[in-house]
Amino acid sequence: MAFSNRFSKSKSITTQRIIPIINRKSKLNFPVFQGTIDYKNVALLRKFITGEGKILPRRVSGLTAKQQRYMAKAIKNARMMGLLPFINKSQPLRG
Repeated sequence: MAFSNRFSKSKSITTQRIIPIINRKSKLNFPVFQGTIDYKNVALLRKFITGEGKILPRRVSGLTAKQQRYMAKAIKNARMMGLLPFINKSQPLRG
């Protein structure tokens, strides 16, 4: 009677996880954020929107998640108050 070796495969090889290495981009020329985020501070808010008027993502702006939420809310409030444009009108419309 021949018995198969049921432990021939190493469990550590089959259950070993592959963890990808994520190369973080160095932070752009954004200084460490200090101060309060307010919808009336248009000069600060303009640093965190693109030329088209879109809000920069967290990975580009270098803000924390909490700061990014406050920044998005402040930008949206400033847009509703008329301090910031919704879109940049100098860009030609595609269509």
